[in-house]
Amino acid sequence: MKVCVTAQEKDLNAQVDPRFGRCQYFIFVDTDNPENFEAVENPYKDAPGGAGVQSAQFVANKGVKKVYTGNVGPGARQVLESAGIEVVTVSGTVKEVIGA
Repeated sequence: MKVCVTAQEKDLNAQVDPRFGRCQYFIFVDTDNPENFEAVENPYKDAPGGAGVQSAQFVANKGVKKVYTGNVGPGARQVLESAGIEVVTVSGTVKEVIGA
C-alpha cells in the first residue's frame, strides 16, 4: 500500500513533521517494500495561504491510501478524506510509523 508521511528531513530516520500543510517533506512509501520510497520537498510549505488544501491535493494526486502526520487542519482533512485517504495522527520517526 502506498502511504505518505510528513517528515522534517528526507529520509526514513527523520522525525514526523507535526504540521501537514507546512511540513518540510512528504515521504511516499510502499509499505510492501519500505526501502522503495520517494522524499519530496513540500512545494507549498511557504505558501502565503491555503498551504493545507494545496498540500492535500498534491498528496492525493500521488495515489496514497493513508497519510501519517502530526496534525491536519480541517480544510486539508476534508480534501484528503474526500479522496478516500485515511488520516492517521502520529509522532516518532518515519521508520517507526511505517513499521520498517
